[in-house]
Amino acid sequence: MIPVQAAPLWAYGIGATFAVAAGRQLQWWERSVRGEGVRTRSRAANPYLALTVLYAALLLAPTGMYLLWQNPAWATMHVARDHGGVWAGFALFHTGSVVVGALLGFLAARLFVLVGAGYWGYLQAVAGYFLLFSTLIHGWDGSGYRRVLSAGPRAFADWSAEGVVNSCLAFATSGTFLALLVFGSAVVGTMLLAEIGWLVEGWRLPGAAADLKVPRVVAVAIAGAGVYVLPFAGALGASVLVRLLGWWAGLGLFAVAAGAVLLPARSPVRALYGLVGVPDAHWRAEPEAGETVRASRPG
Repeated sequence: MIPVQAAPLWAYGIGATFAVAAGRQLQWWERSVRGEGVRTRSRAANPYLALTVLYAALLLAPTGMYLLWQNPAWATMHVARDHGGVWAGFALFHTGSVVVGALLGFLAARLFVLVGAGYWGYLQAVAGYFLLFSTLIHGWDGSGYRRVLSAGPRAFADWSAEGVVNSCLAFATSGTFLALLVFGSAVVGTMLLAEIGWLVEGWRLPGAAADLKVPRVVAVAIAGAGVYVLPFAGALGASVLVRLLGWWAGLGLFAVAAGAVLLPARSPVRALYGLVGVPDAHWRAEPEAGETVRASRPG
């Protein structure tokens, strides 16, 4: 339901966010599989992995394909003007890239969660959403937001003459915007319900009470700000720096600033992450009550 250039990036961010939100459950699943023997249950049967793939296949991909057919100019950020400019194989690639992107994001974040580096799993979500917002705000030529807020080729061409306010009003009254509202209620609504639901589910598991440092409502707000607001602010800041200093100097300065905010052991973002109650220990470090020591070890 977003332009095809940004759809795989959004899918990667969603997959990573799903894995971090279900981090405690993923650790429990890994312990239970090891306890029963790896051949008893396939890891592909993990319900959180399966639901992530189903979400991408049944919601993200179909809505994106609808918009690609309904308005190919907007869906390609005006690289193509109409259906004649879209190769049929590209539609197939777009559909597959959304599902694969969500799967890769989930598996990457899951790997970090299981080895006790949950914060780096969270950074996978930050990276996916930062690239998503950068594509929509700046794009490859600085006109990303104009491309997204133009319903058709003529609106995009007339952006400078019409002005920001008139162009935004024209987009808000277009059929494309109406389709985004309808699909967004299903796609984004389901996404938020899954993420919040899996967080709450994880907080009920053993060990969560010690990790959750704030009330649940506050923890959800912190998690939402960390996954959505922080990458959006970063993409906006990066766009401003690139416009002022050029690509190399702007991105270099932004990389230094982002590293200072995200990477130090006592960074503010890492401190906020520690309040949410997402596990940041190895999956073998906290066996469930009643499990034997042997069940918590590989093999």
